[in-house]
Amino acid sequence: MIFRRRRPGRHAADGDVFTEAPDVEPEDDEEALQEYVGGLSSDEVAREGGPYDAADVPDDDHVERLDLGSLKIPKVSDVDIRMQPNQQGEALDVVLVADDSALQVGVFAAPRTDGIWDDLRAELRDSVVSEGGTVEEVEGRFGIELRARVRTPNGPTDVRFVGVDGPRWFVRAIYQGRAAGDPEAGASLDEALLGLVVERGKEARPVREPLMLTLPPEIAEQVAAQQAAQSEDATVRDGADDAGSGTNGRRRDNRRRSRRS
Repeated sequence: MIFRRRRPGRHAADGDVFTEAPDVEPEDDEEALQEYVGGLSSDEVAREGGPYDAADVPDDDHVERLDLGSLKIPKVSDVDIRMQPNQQGEALDVVLVADDSALQVGVFAAPRTDGIWDDLRAELRDSVVSEGGTVEEVEGRFGIELRARVRTPNGPTDVRFVGVDGPRWFVRAIYQGRAAGDPEAGASLDEALLGLVVERGKEARPVREPLMLTLPPEIAEQVAAQQAAQSEDATVRDGADDAGSGTNGRRRDNRRRSRRS
């Protein structure tokens, strides 16, 4: 009996697995073993490290996480979690920040069987090149990733794209800042990504559709209060502007009547 270990964070066909293999020795028949592992479905493998599917979180996992609905983000020391909510209390964007590095995280629907990172990676590579940037594929902590230098209005910027295929979901992670060019600088952000949990749900969704993120109730209440205050301030300013316009208008009318008389 052999237990085959592979790298963390990959799709079921390429992911970390500890599973009973056929009665062969790797040195005798490595190809047969690879075919066996590659043919396992996502339900037949166990991922070492995350991102995790909600059904596959280890029993001994006691990590405290921020619940955003489809994403549960671990609270890691020195990592700030920032969100851009809309008026419905939904998080449109999640960015993790540590020192001079940032990690933008998104989660999307994917097919039941095949992953989508291979296709997305090719599309990203073509897009970067077509816009005058440079890109290379390298083997990273989460599998094959793209390290790119893209053109921006402020000059060339390093960006690192990481993708993780899961059971019917896909996590896209974009490293920016120092961690984009120096992966070792993003250790805290890696820890957050490794502890990520995805709550896919059972609903049928179009492939690549973003999975809904929601703010925790206490944060949603704060956001609603802030938005209400901003709306009230805007109403007061508009009223003051209208009043000023009315006064100026009366003064102009008085001046015109004075000239005619």
